[in-house]
Amino acid sequence: MATEIPRMMRYVQVTAPGGPEVLHIGATQVPAVRDDDVLIRVQAAGVNRPDVQQRKGLYPPPPGASPILGLEAAGEVVARGSAVTAISLGERVTALCNGGAYAEYVTAPASQCLPWPAGYDEVQAAALPENYFTVWANLFDIARLKPDESLLVHGGTSGIGITAIQLATAQGSKVFATAGSAGKCGFIERLGAVAINYKEMDFAAEIARLTEKKGVNVVLDMVGAPYTIRNVASLSTGGRLVQIGLMEGNKVDGFSLAPVMTKRLTITGSTMRPRSTAEKGAIAASLLAHAWPLLEGGGIAPVIHQVFALEEAAAAHALMESSAHVGKIMLRVR
Repeated sequence: MATEIPRMMRYVQVTAPGGPEVLHIGATQVPAVRDDDVLIRVQAAGVNRPDVQQRKGLYPPPPGASPILGLEAAGEVVARGSAVTAISLGERVTALCNGGAYAEYVTAPASQCLPWPAGYDEVQAAALPENYFTVWANLFDIARLKPDESLLVHGGTSGIGITAIQLATAQGSKVFATAGSAGKCGFIERLGAVAINYKEMDFAAEIARLTEKKGVNVVLDMVGAPYTIRNVASLSTGGRLVQIGLMEGNKVDGFSLAPVMTKRLTITGSTMRPRSTAEKGAIAASLLAHAWPLLEGGGIAPVIHQVFALEEAAAAHALMESSAHVGKIMLRVR
């Protein structure tokens, strides 16, 4: 029996650029389904740093994307476009969305949808897309991290950080990760990585000590400018610096290209949202083949810090900005 789709839905509205207090529940039309899309009745959605930046007016959605916040959701497919054949009505999917996940309904290209891993509920499933697409594309497609190589991850207890540690250690890579408290460092150690408290020590000096001055093969960084010189110093010959965020700035004072040349380094960066549907679909296919078996086997799993109701999106954003969390912050949609 087909699910009845209402004309209107509740969503989290940004009344004006600003702090978490600008988020309120509003009403808008259920989005129309394009030929290659599915319409998902949202059960849970993830909260991510780009959502915070968009709320502040600093990260506008690309052309054609939903202006509603939210880049990942899990729920039931209730409608599909004319070109969609691989996903059935009633199927439970988790999706990397082009915006719009903070709502009762969201559309997503069918190629950006993945099945819930066996045994997962809606919150666990919704915690996967943004982190797994980002980490897979950057660590394995771009940096080509190998099992016998080493990795330094900044923000080790963020959703991205935890995903990177889990996927890298699962393939046998040696992982180092930074965090800002003893408690967070202990959590990183339990994941199987070597923790570095960046508030108590210079991470570059510690990497030099731990690697006998050899450095690491790959650095995954979301901090930006203040870390760049030390990231380069932490890399081994032939190393790769992968930039996935600029939380603390994008202009580097006093940066010399000399070590980039002498150590034959590669510096690269990417953002996920502007990528084409075809590119995101290719990442989804890789995840289904390589990461989903690990998730279903219990070898890796998302870490959920706290779940808020859709109506509590402002509190969820306040927690995100506090950086007090370990793992994912989620919204449950009823």
